[in-house]
Amino acid sequence: MQPGYIPWLGLFDLIDSVDKFVFLDDVKLQRNSWDVRNRIKTPQGELYLTIPVRRTKGRDKLMINKALINDSHRWRKKHLKTIEFVYKKAEFFNKVYPFLVKLINNNINKLSNFNINIAISIAEKLGINKEFIISSKLKNVTGKKDVRLVYICKEIGCDQYVSPQGAVEYIEAKSPGGEFIKNKIELFYQNYQHPVYKQLYGNFLAYMSIIDLLFNCGFIRSLKIIRDGRRIKKGY
Repeated sequence: MQPGYIPWLGLFDLIDSVDKFVFLDDVKLQRNSWDVRNRIKTPQGELYLTIPVRRTKGRDKLMINKALINDSHRWRKKHLKTIEFVYKKAEFFNKVYPFLVKLINNNINKLSNFNINIAISIAEKLGINKEFIISSKLKNVTGKKDVRLVYICKEIGCDQYVSPQGAVEYIEAKSPGGEFIKNKIELFYQNYQHPVYKQLYGNFLAYMSIIDLLFNCGFIRSLKIIRDGRRIKKGY
């Protein structure tokens, strides 16, 4: 998966479901994607928090692992102030907020490294300890789409691949099971059913950043809630 900013619950369920998790950081950065933003629940509804990226001449071809964060906008302070205001009355604010401050207020200026550090730190805090791999550091990987994913699997010695359900069209655009079935790699799909948990501000809103769950339910209970939504089915 591409390294997104403070991801949603499903990403952490995916990490928890596998032995090895690969951050796909050597693909093109998409504007207004989860690579640079995510959302939290406020009294007025959902609110997006966005990381500004430095402008470059070749922005449309910029790889995620080459993107640099633009700190001239003082966005880190703004995000933390917004998060503090929104969640200061949450049950586990005093335990989660200092942890989050350290993750956001660091000296990492590469977007991919910044997001990867957050994802791994939260996973480990939840008790999810896996082997994390960064695709740009792998050798002998080429191709696009499912061809590239198969090369990655072969390079790290995997014979099973778990994909988000939303990637069906991406993987099987040309044939059922795509390149995975052709290369005798078992394909599974994560069909995540979002669990409902206690939230602030009225009716439940799904698909918020993981921090919404952490502030409301704490680190200890959150992993069980994440796992409650797990649905994995065999592909090909």
